[in-house]
Amino acid sequence: MMTSGSGNASRAVLGTWPTPLEPMPRLAAALGFGPDDLWVKRDDLIGLGGGGNKVRKLEWLCGAARDAGATVLVTTGAPQSNHARLTAAAAARLGLDAVLVLVGTPGSPGSGNLVLDALFGATVVWAGDVGAEALKATAEQVAEELRGRGAVPALIPFGGSSVVGARGYVECGRELLAQDPDLATVVTALGSGGTMAGLVDSLGSARVLGIHCGAVADPAHTVAGLVSGLSGKRCEPETLRVRLDQVGDGYGTLTDQVMAALLLAARTEGMVLDPIYTGRAMAGLIAAVREGDIVPGQRTVFLHSGGLPGLYGHPQTLARAADELTVGTVSG
Repeated sequence: MMTSGSGNASRAVLGTWPTPLEPMPRLAAALGFGPDDLWVKRDDLIGLGGGGNKVRKLEWLCGAARDAGATVLVTTGAPQSNHARLTAAAAARLGLDAVLVLVGTPGSPGSGNLVLDALFGATVVWAGDVGAEALKATAEQVAEELRGRGAVPALIPFGGSSVVGARGYVECGRELLAQDPDLATVVTALGSGGTMAGLVDSLGSARVLGIHCGAVADPAHTVAGLVSGLSGKRCEPETLRVRLDQVGDGYGTLTDQVMAALLLAARTEGMVLDPIYTGRAMAGLIAAVREGDIVPGQRTVFLHSGGLPGLYGHPQTLARAADELTVGTVSG
């Protein structure tokens, strides 16, 4: 389904809106907050393809692709990319083909998001163990090859993060204000930058705390550039609230702080987070509470941006979780 959006853009409706805003009283109590202080925005419950924040971005990106007559979506990512998985799902929903250009080599474990990529009918092109620029170049080469075969490819940016894609989170910020006009802080994972940028555009920089996940080299400048593109006014990186302390040894690694956050969210609210994005965001929220950057008595919203399938493709987290299993006995 296509609907008209703002300006000359179109929007492909891929989700059901608004997503729920739910209280987390037991997690709030564990952090020393009042029962009404801490809420979660459930963008993990967006129905398409296993859910997650990328759906909001893809509505605008796929709308632009359809406007341009695209027949195939081409995008990039890591092997367990949530964005790649949801691009494949969006393509299936819209009757388009999908080609995913991923870091790695043939024979990478077919678990987690890769299983869903296959179910959605995507073609995977392995780019090798390359950096961001080489990955982008490979995607452009793939698009050129597709054109030579008569297809009309649309290149979807890494993480769906462009000025067009970030419009999805401008809308989310407005949605949040309608649900809770008094919110003080929204805590979000900061990956490729579009989610935070859209929220900053609609909520202001003082109300958005981004937790860097290691996906880009300079997160503040990345977000500031997108905010500037959305607003038409220069956004200075130093005005943004960005925490850099949860990356650990790198994007794909699991830290003790993130593992503790996964366990706390699961055992207080039955809420599952992933080790790369939402787990880091929760660890950043916990650190911000500890340091007094987030305080009781003010409404804080945690943006749950999804990512559950990626947990099942992360061996380190699966092994740590297995170690936490409590085994009981039944007396005869």
